Amino acid sequence: MLVLNAANLNNARIAHGFFGRTGGVSTGIFASLNCGPGSGDDRALVIENRKRAAEKLSASASLLTVHQIHSANVVTVRDGWEMGHGAQADAMVTDKPGLALGILTADCAPVLFADTQAGVIGAAHAGWKGAVSGVTDCTIAAMETLGAKRTNIAASIGPCISQANYEVGPDFRERFLEAAPANTSFFTPSDKAEHWRFDLEEYVVHRLRHAGIENIAPLSACTYAREADFFSYRRATHRREPNYGRQVSAILLK
Repeated sequence: MLVLNAANLNNARIAHGFFGRTGGVSTGIFASLNCGPGSGDDRALVIENRKRAAEKLSASASLLTVHQIHSANVVTVRDGWEMGHGAQADAMVTDKPGLALGILTADCAPVLFADTQAGVIGAAHAGWKGAVSGVTDCTIAAMETLGAKRTNIAASIGPCISQANYEVGPDFRERFLEAAPANTSFFTPSDKAEHWRFDLEEYVVHRLRHAGIENIAPLSACTYAREADFFSYRRATHRREPNYGRQVSAILLK
């Protein structure tokens, strides 16, 4: 089972992991650690995969994921829920031990947060829509309501699509330039006319820094390029596959 860790999140008070696609029980295009209940995979297999991931964090962990909608919505988690019954949101925060906050991705950027001094954690799904809408900013603000201080928050950006593999059109780029003209720095010209390549990871780093987070660890692991390690929506689309798996990234307080 592939599990990446961020050095700035290694702490006795928390457990975390950016899981890849290996070490599960799913087959075919979902092979093998598919943790996405909305993927079209067999529900029983997804439940087993999620159990395996949770057990890597803690023998008694409860892995929780929300119904992600590419928004800036954040929920404060106090109790668990059954798989598939999470709120419509793209980030979670908690100060309760034993609850593994999980983010499902297949090219979008998972961001895990921790203020170990305050005992507050967060997790965000930063696709381009959520990122430009401020999902990371909203996650930080929600952590502060639980007692976190942004000067003490560490954040890590997990596996996501790299700039080399993220070609976008003019409408996409215009959305970012309308938000801030300086966002042009996250785009480089593509070989195709009127197309660019977008640096999602670096944009998320920028949003975190602008929000006052100094302790940031981007893992720079490309989901598109590393087929053996990660699921990728764009890769599946290019191959005209009917669906795709989702890897999970999770964090919990001990």
